[in-house]
Amino acid sequence: MTAAVRGPAIEVAGLRKSYTSKSGEQLVLDGVDLVVPAGTVTALLGPNGAGKTTTVGVLSTLLAADAGIVRVAGHDVAREPQAVRAAIGVTGQITAVDDLLTGTENLRLMADLNHLGRADGRRRTTALLERFGLAEAAAKPVSTYSGGMRRKLDLAMTLVGAPSVVFLDEPTTGLDPRSRRTLWDEVRALVADGTTILLTTQYLEEADQLADSVAVLNGGRIVAEGTPAELKSAHDTGSLDDVFLALTESPTDPAPANDKENLR
Repeated sequence: MTAAVRGPAIEVAGLRKSYTSKSGEQLVLDGVDLVVPAGTVTALLGPNGAGKTTTVGVLSTLLAADAGIVRVAGHDVAREPQAVRAAIGVTGQITAVDDLLTGTENLRLMADLNHLGRADGRRRTTALLERFGLAEAAAKPVSTYSGGMRRKLDLAMTLVGAPSVVFLDEPTTGLDPRSRRTLWDEVRALVADGTTILLTTQYLEEADQLADSVAVLNGGRIVAEGTPAELKSAHDTGSLDDVFLALTESPTDPAPANDKENLR
């Protein structure tokens, strides 16, 4: 079981972030407000360049905000970054696995980085390999794994420290439909265990299937928020795709990508 979080798992108020590039300063996040209740899935949607990955970067302490209040698992990300890092797990767009190591070795390395004792680390590794259906391939180099297997191992590595809040940044990009649905099942199991998940995705069906709440980011701000059913009802449609198009096809364009980061 993950450690319980009292109150909202994520609280964001007035978040601002800009980058300086060759073309000048580009404002990416312009007063983002977001609250994610503990033990739920919130899907953060937006067009390419809207700042989804930048938002995850700030929430996970990888980027410093220019302004605003950001709290994760009850801790201020600016004043208590170590406490935030101890409470979270992050699965990025690119899998963070070591191809030269086996599945077991990747997980044991993460156990060491999370300061688990030798016995606890081995138990945690064995349990995660079984949970993600990787036990038979555990002794094989990750270079021999399929894309779906690599993604499952990546998520397993994220969970070694039993985080209470998990950030999944487009976790199923490039996966086949079966692997994608397997990952969906794991997300549901995590939430049933009390984990809070912030999910960014380009697959609107994914958001519809998994999210308790959807927040749409456009022009540096959250332009709509609610359950998938509420958003579809508000736009008189049965498709989240239609909602997304209606909210993001506007005169307010998202900040363009710059040469420092592919803002997503």
